[in-house]
Amino acid sequence: MSKIRYGIIGCGSMGREHIENIRAMGGAVVTAVADPTPASREQAAALLDGQVQLFEDHVDLLKSGLCDAVVIASPNFTHIQVMRDALATDLHILVEKPLCTTMADGIELVRRAEGRRALVWVGQEYRYMPPVAEMIRMTHDGAVGRVHQVGIREHRQPFYPKVGDWNRFNANTGGTLVEKCCHYFNLMDFILKEKPLRVFASGGQRVNHLDEKVNGKTPDILDSAYVIVEYPSGARASLDLCMFAENSIDSEQVVIVGDQGKLESLLPSGVLRFGRREDWGRREVWGQPSGTGKGVAVRQVRDTNIKYPGQHFGASYVEHQKFAHAVRNGLPAEIPLAEGLRAVATGLAAHKSIDEGRVVALSEVLPAGW
Repeated sequence: MSKIRYGIIGCGSMGREHIENIRAMGGAVVTAVADPTPASREQAAALLDGQVQLFEDHVDLLKSGLCDAVVIASPNFTHIQVMRDALATDLHILVEKPLCTTMADGIELVRRAEGRRALVWVGQEYRYMPPVAEMIRMTHDGAVGRVHQVGIREHRQPFYPKVGDWNRFNANTGGTLVEKCCHYFNLMDFILKEKPLRVFASGGQRVNHLDEKVNGKTPDILDSAYVIVEYPSGARASLDLCMFAENSIDSEQVVIVGDQGKLESLLPSGVLRFGRREDWGRREVWGQPSGTGKGVAVRQVRDTNIKYPGQHFGASYVEHQKFAHAVRNGLPAEIPLAEGLRAVATGLAAHKSIDEGRVVALSEVLPAGW
């Protein structure tokens, strides 16, 4: 393809973010957008100087013949029907996280996609943020030895307003640990190269949205949680989420600890820290006392090839480049449907753990073999 023709389904903030990335990337053009909300369509058209076909219904876009690929960025609860319709075409698909809001929907989509030739890719951009991508590369190259712990902290602002405030309710989002955090659970799996075994979580709605009313209902999304994920090897990963902590310098931190060293990445500063344990192979010798910083290398990681940093430190731009490369070269998705489904399953297991006050096995949420 000289230029990949894209259709955007869902033109809210994330849909428009995709438009900006596609425009900056080059070798691609947005030819059609679909959204039932006139204001969202108009904002998308304005980004494209009006040079785009507008549709109210995504089905009409899918049938238009104007596109080679579609990006699905509609609200979470609409993914199931939009994906049903999109999978019935021969278009390449990039579907935003979370893939689905229930396990039944996700399993249905994976089965519908079986044998399909066109690409289906789940948007889990976190792994492409430059300092995170570099720490993953180093980890997989053995920099910290055998990995035993992965820690992720996000201390940030409350959920952004959405059209109709649809993201204020668990029924629409799948729950905060699905909507907000499925990309963290995907990142844990990717770093450890394992599938999660069980989850224990504690969380609640402590501060945000308690005094709001949407169509007469009080929002029920949690705003803070701790989640521990255990893996078959014995490795563990943890998530520390707080959505009323916007007064942070670095809102996001990823830590990887192995038996030979430690890596940390910080965002938005883009800082990467790396240190090796001294004499780690000698049981009788302790390494440097913690907190000294001695032997820790500190650098900023930037990708100067990123032409549009956007909302995700350039990660969405990198993901679009990789998606387009896969489309042009007939390559498989780096993040297939089954992987996106597993990340949702971990989030649903975490919510179940909070609701029931117990450890939840992934097998209770996701059937064996998935």
